[in-house]
Amino acid sequence: MEKRVMTVRKRRTSIAAASAVLGGVLALSACSGGHDGGSASAAPTKSGQAAADKAAAQDTSDAKISITPGNGSDNASINNAAKVTVSGGTLTQVSLSTADGKAVKGTLAADGKSWSPDGQLERSTTYKVAATAKDAKGRGANENATFTTVSPSNSFIGNFTPEDGSTVGVGMPVSINFDKAITDKKDVQKNIQVSSSSGQQVVGHWFNSKRLDFRPENYWKAGSKVTMKLSLDGVQGANGVYGVQQKTVSFNVGRSQVSTVDAKTKTMVVRKDGKTIRTIPISAGSPEHTTYNGQMVISEKYKKTRMNGATVGFTDSDGKGEYDIKDVPDAMRLTSSGTFIHGNYWGAPSVFGSANTSHGCVGLQDVKGAGDPSTPAHWFFDHSLLGDVVIVKNSHDKTVQPDNGLNGWNMSWSDWQAGSAV
Repeated sequence: MEKRVMTVRKRRTSIAAASAVLGGVLALSACSGGHDGGSASAAPTKSGQAAADKAAAQDTSDAKISITPGNGSDNASINNAAKVTVSGGTLTQVSLSTADGKAVKGTLAADGKSWSPDGQLERSTTYKVAATAKDAKGRGANENATFTTVSPSNSFIGNFTPEDGSTVGVGMPVSINFDKAITDKKDVQKNIQVSSSSGQQVVGHWFNSKRLDFRPENYWKAGSKVTMKLSLDGVQGANGVYGVQQKTVSFNVGRSQVSTVDAKTKTMVVRKDGKTIRTIPISAGSPEHTTYNGQMVISEKYKKTRMNGATVGFTDSDGKGEYDIKDVPDAMRLTSSGTFIHGNYWGAPSVFGSANTSHGCVGLQDVKGAGDPSTPAHWFFDHSLLGDVVIVKNSHDKTVQPDNGLNGWNMSWSDWQAGSAV
């Protein structure tokens, strides 16, 4: 009896031992990833992982997407930003949106190689770009970028005259007024090109840090076309301040009309294309308020406008304007300081051609309301263009300053060239 019990115990011990060994083998098989067929969930070895990575790399798309500006860029261009291109494949989808989710329309090129926004972007705005592409085998590629466009405080623009597509007189310069002071004048000027179909040499002149004008040595040729190309996008105008304009504008030069006011004889001779077409009696500035001499360019035209002496320093003892006429007819500006050639209905007809009575303007006979085409003022207004030249001579005053209005013609050509930064 005792012997049998001992035999049973031995069998149990052997089974337990066998179970322990088998359990150890199973545990080892579950962790080793051996070559004799371990579990399907087994983790690969380092050598196996490397092989898998290599295989995945060999299967990557040949399409390479490029987004400009790069991810994280700031002070990005509002004209050339968000350009998406691809090599080794074609773009399948591109989206551009502001940080708050507003989508920006764009166009994918017919060949699928590039995408760009349809219009100019906004300044001081963060944009997100997401692009996808595929290669010839249909394998996909993705690229994302976020950038912020240049802020108003870090950018400058130039307000220019004349307007694109306009027709002007032979004296109209290209005049650009920048909204911030320019210190890198050379870089800015060399990125502005002004040319004429007449072949005339055109030179820029800086009057100050904010104003740059262009003109030829003599008046523009009648019938010519003048083109200005602004390539200022990304051009540094001052430390940390960059241009944003990228455009081409052009204007046409009409017939040549130059009118000469003689303050002594109190007449104005109007010459068109070199021929006298009319002589008009005028009333220039009085002996106390003489009219500037010199070549002046018509820069603005108003059928009727208000003229208040207080705005140009003509005040009485109470500080009020010496005159305040709310409906001056047929008025055309000659200087920024307030000189006009305009209609006068309040003066006696006898003063025109016989007496100088104004506060410095050139007056022509007119009627209240500017509605009579038979009056000299109305006729001259209707026959004048912005950019026409009015020359005043024989006045007991100095020559108008070249920067007082669009009147750079009062500077010698050598002095004009000396003001160029290039």
